[in-house]
Amino acid sequence: MGTVTYITRTHFAVGELVHHRLFDYRGVVVDVDPDFQGSDAWYDSVAKSRPPKDKPWYHVLVHEALHTTYVAERNLERDAASDPILHPLLQHFFSRFENGRYISQDRAN
Repeated sequence: MGTVTYITRTHFAVGELVHHRLFDYRGVVVDVDPDFQGSDAWYDSVAKSRPPKDKPWYHVLVHEALHTTYVAERNLERDAASDPILHPLLQHFFSRFENGRYISQDRAN
């Protein structure tokens, strides 16, 4: 018997601008987890709306902030603005902003 591989569909990709439905902030996706990868303690203390752990979660740079955040897919929507965001870590993840999205750094192996 072969191994069965399940593919998780995500609504957002790295470099895409998003808006948090509950907390009304903009950001850009820098990484995607197919399901929740944090600790139970973090989930219990931070994820007050109790989003599902078995759906995608996103690492997001928050516009005009110094921090990043970890957000469940159900709390995000596409950002209506196509303006760039301001965050000190942008250059660490992306090389440019083009057509309303960030383009990842070209990294050598």
